[in-house]
Amino acid sequence: MFNMGSSSIKIVWVLPAILVMAQSCFVAKNYERPEEIEAQAQKLFRTDSLPQDSLSMADISWRELFTDPILVGHIEKALENNIDIRIALQQIMAAEAYLKQGKLGYLPSVNATLQNSYQETSGNSQFGNFFSTLSQNQLSATASWEADVWGKIRSQKRAYEAGYLRSVAAHQAVKTRLIANVANTYYQILSLDEQINVTDTTVQTRSRSLETTRALKDAGSVTEVGVQQIEAQLYTAQAILVNLKNQRRRLENAFSILLGEEPHAIERGKLSEQYISIKPELGYSMSVLENRPDVRAAEYELVNAFELTNVARSNFYPSLSISATYGFQAVSPNPLLTPESIFLQVVSSLSGPVFQRRAIKTQYEAAKASQQQAVLNFRRSLLVAGQEVSNALSDLNATDSIVSIRQREVGAYRKASDYSQELLNNGLANYLEVLTARQNALNSSLQLIQNRQAQLSALVNLYTALGGGWK
Repeated sequence: MFNMGSSSIKIVWVLPAILVMAQSCFVAKNYERPEEIEAQAQKLFRTDSLPQDSLSMADISWRELFTDPILVGHIEKALENNIDIRIALQQIMAAEAYLKQGKLGYLPSVNATLQNSYQETSGNSQFGNFFSTLSQNQLSATASWEADVWGKIRSQKRAYEAGYLRSVAAHQAVKTRLIANVANTYYQILSLDEQINVTDTTVQTRSRSLETTRALKDAGSVTEVGVQQIEAQLYTAQAILVNLKNQRRRLENAFSILLGEEPHAIERGKLSEQYISIKPELGYSMSVLENRPDVRAAEYELVNAFELTNVARSNFYPSLSISATYGFQAVSPNPLLTPESIFLQVVSSLSGPVFQRRAIKTQYEAAKASQQQAVLNFRRSLLVAGQEVSNALSDLNATDSIVSIRQREVGAYRKASDYSQELLNNGLANYLEVLTARQNALNSSLQLIQNRQAQLSALVNLYTALGGGWK
């Protein structure tokens, strides 16, 4: 029977104790958010009309934000089938695999070996006169373990964790953008539906007006110039109608892609039925750090770079490792699995870099540069977030005012169009006044529809800019 020597026992017990004590000599740095980021996050966006408080509309689920069940159904389908969403999920799975690997970094690695070696020796060699052939069989298992003296393994584990969280946040960012794109495209299609209805009604009205003008021309009330002007205005409306229908078809095709489907007609409601009853609450500026998934992804990218810098720094220090091989060794297979064939080898090593042609220093400098890039990317993501919130809030306030003004404008132009037509029929106005009033009425009506759609989109964009949609 094989007996472990007293010296081997001392190595097995004493060396780990030495390694544990050595771990207190150096600990990798812990990540702390840069002070300039904290200061920047305090004043991300500007507002003159809405107070900042602890609540944010981003905390509300998108299911509560949108009241149209058809739109809700489209969003659900997009979240399930959209290609970008599915790609992001695969990225999460890849990051999760690395995370599982990082969690096992503290454990030893174990390899099993079944080996047979055979050698015919030369008669002129050192042992040629004693052995003509050498043969050996070995069945063994080797366990090796590296002590995390400098925090290298822990930093690698944290880097993997940050990478995984970054992939999750990136998926959430894709989800947020997708929901906003589906909603905004849906509203654009509804807006085009209403613009088409208005333009189609205008075409029919102008067709009847052309007949009336021709009758007035026969009666001598207007000239042929007036008839041609009215006819040209009819063609203008018809051209607008064709263009609007083409835009709607293209938007339906784009909407189908968002759903992960081939281009097809889209089920939908009406623009007049759309409303968002959620109050646009901003919350504190700092809440963007927690709610915006793209901002959180940028910070996780910084954490990843920070931990990889720790890993690069640890390469300057020596590594401590221990390995043990245990198994059976014999010159022939028959007596291999016997007590006399048992062997044990324990090796402890302390190895450190001496001259690496600047490789380690280069890796460290590159890691530090990558970390600084990550800091700048994090700062930029905050600036972009603040800009998007400020712009969306400004757009919302502007569209609210514009819709109110445009409604009065449309009413005035419609009255002017009706009055001018009535005056023309009675010979009290010229056809130029009628043309101008009609064209202004059509343009104003189309603008009002677009402003209503922009009003809805501004609220969706504010919701997205604050980080809503992924919860």
